[in-house]
Amino acid sequence: MRLWSLDPALLDRRALVAGWRETLLAQKVLRGETKGYTRHPQLERFRDRPDPLQTIADYLHAIADEADRRGYNFDRGRIALERSTNPDPMNVTSGQLEYELAFLRQKVEGRDPDWGRAHLDSVGKPAPHPLFAVIDGPVESWERIKPLGQ
Repeated sequence: MRLWSLDPALLDRRALVAGWRETLLAQKVLRGETKGYTRHPQLERFRDRPDPLQTIADYLHAIADEADRRGYNFDRGRIALERSTNPDPMNVTSGQLEYELAFLRQKVEGRDPDWGRAHLDSVGKPAPHPLFAVIDGPVESWERIKPLGQ
């Protein structure tokens, strides 16, 4: 499960679609509708929120917004709650964003290098998902770091 901290606009087609599906699974976990993935570290930051289900819904709406911009048809009816009028931003560290961008670049290089060159090569400081506010810091403690470049 990968719940990207990056702006969905940075995600290639496969990462955007996978992010949608995996976040819908995370929503099921938070609703108690599945027995799998209940202890997945990516969910820690959502569980720590005052209203985890609303937070994951707001996260999903932003992914669906990017899908709409690209002409994809993500079914917003699968999102448990409407978008909140005043979303509660979450912090994400600059180190986490940098790690995720490097991880995404590696994935995209293997599946669609032309898209990566056109969309990721010029990215210096990665933008966060609209639900996140960037703070200085290393990779987040919940991240399971995979060696890059291998």
